Amino acid sequence: MNKILLFCDPGIDDSLAIMYALLHPDLDVVGIVSSYGNVPQEQATNNVAYLLKLAGREDIPLIGGAKGPLSGEITVYYPEIHGPEGLGPIRPPETIVGELLNYNRVFEIIEQYKGELTIVEIGRMTSLAIAFILGEEHMKKVKDYFIMGGAFLVPGNVTPVAEANFYGDPIAANLVLSKATNVTIIPLNVTTEAIVTSEVVDYITQFQFNPFTPLIEPIFEFYADAYVELVPGLNGAPMHDVLTLSAVTNRDLVQYVMRPVTVQILAETRGQSVTDFRPGWEPEPTDVLRRVALELNYQFFVHDFVEVMTKSLRD
Repeated sequence: MNKILLFCDPGIDDSLAIMYALLHPDLDVVGIVSSYGNVPQEQATNNVAYLLKLAGREDIPLIGGAKGPLSGEITVYYPEIHGPEGLGPIRPPETIVGELLNYNRVFEIIEQYKGELTIVEIGRMTSLAIAFILGEEHMKKVKDYFIMGGAFLVPGNVTPVAEANFYGDPIAANLVLSKATNVTIIPLNVTTEAIVTSEVVDYITQFQFNPFTPLIEPIFEFYADAYVELVPGLNGAPMHDVLTLSAVTNRDLVQYVMRPVTVQILAETRGQSVTDFRPGWEPEPTDVLRRVALELNYQFFVHDFVEVMTKSLRD
């Protein structure tokens, strides 16, 4: 059983990833940190609380994360992709009132599960960077990190060179990659290929498998319609964040290379993930290597997605 502390910013893709994690028999979600990103932090927190309530998992600690990037810039949100409240056409009830001032809970969870905890980051990396700033000694006790971010030798999805999570706070992304150990990066190279189609969603939602089933089709169709505008001719929508969680338990799902990775912070190349793919490259003694996913077993991914999303919470 993989114990997961999930950092997220839901958002449709993040929300589907939360559903996936709560339904997966080999993932034990022991805490969720909600931050700004696809929606403001308060809305992201409300969305997580709504999903936890549907699942009957209000026992899972919900931790308030960052409200903006380390640079202090004003964040741009994308309601045309995720809907005004982050769940497409769904308007979740206002289940969270007031501020969540419990960030120290992150370190308590790490200490409770030290040596066996995986941190999965599927949003902007500000909250995770803050954890390293406030408690670097605690962070050394995390078993491994899975990070959705970056684009290597493929186009970005915010700028020609940058993926959204790294672009949203490149200072935080660079800080995390300079300090975290045993890091796996799941970039656009593989996540843009993790396409779920309407036919797959129709199959998943044909019966009432679990409390999330009624939500899946409307939020997916909103997301897929947005992607038709972004990528004309695309049949479906990519599950960036679901793939990252799937990679935690399915180590043969993607193929990796080991490379050092940095993130650019200058305006012209902001958020660009950089490594060395030249033939004959060999690491320097000072290089800290990261596992970077470059190839996806697509059929494996779709099978896994369907199998997990059609489980009941009692499975």
